[in-house]
Amino acid sequence: MARAFIGLGSNLGDREGTLRAAVGRLRSLRGTSVTRVSTLRNTEPVGYLDQPRFLNGAVEVETELAPRELLDELLALERTFGRDRAASPAQGPRTLDLDLLLYGDQEVSEFELQVPHPRLHQRRFVLEPLAELDPHLEVPGKGSVETLLAKLDSSG
Repeated sequence: MARAFIGLGSNLGDREGTLRAAVGRLRSLRGTSVTRVSTLRNTEPVGYLDQPRFLNGAVEVETELAPRELLDELLALERTFGRDRAASPAQGPRTLDLDLLLYGDQEVSEFELQVPHPRLHQRRFVLEPLAELDPHLEVPGKGSVETLLAKLDSSG
């Protein structure tokens, strides 16, 4: 079993309902159990700014799935909630966004799979929910979530 962390986001439709339903679906993934869920946060969009605010959070899971298998399940789940990544602008509006943030202490660099998530350390909307789940959580090659969040705080 591996300990993994998944980022949640939504800014279209019933954001909270969608995220809660997605967590419910994560609970039913084969070989996977949800161990903790952060509170949800209302956040400003990043990058693509002309869109509604997001609701973001994070989920901790224990899983038997390999990183690629877990990512494939997350992408399939996004599609069931109406997300079409190919038809949407990067960082644009979405019904559901599920990002594989961390997978144990592994570093994975494959086609369309980067773990830890490559921008995790720059995003408050990711670091805050992770810190709520485990402030001492280590991001391979970057340091603890607590330290990364403090760096964001000190840089303004």
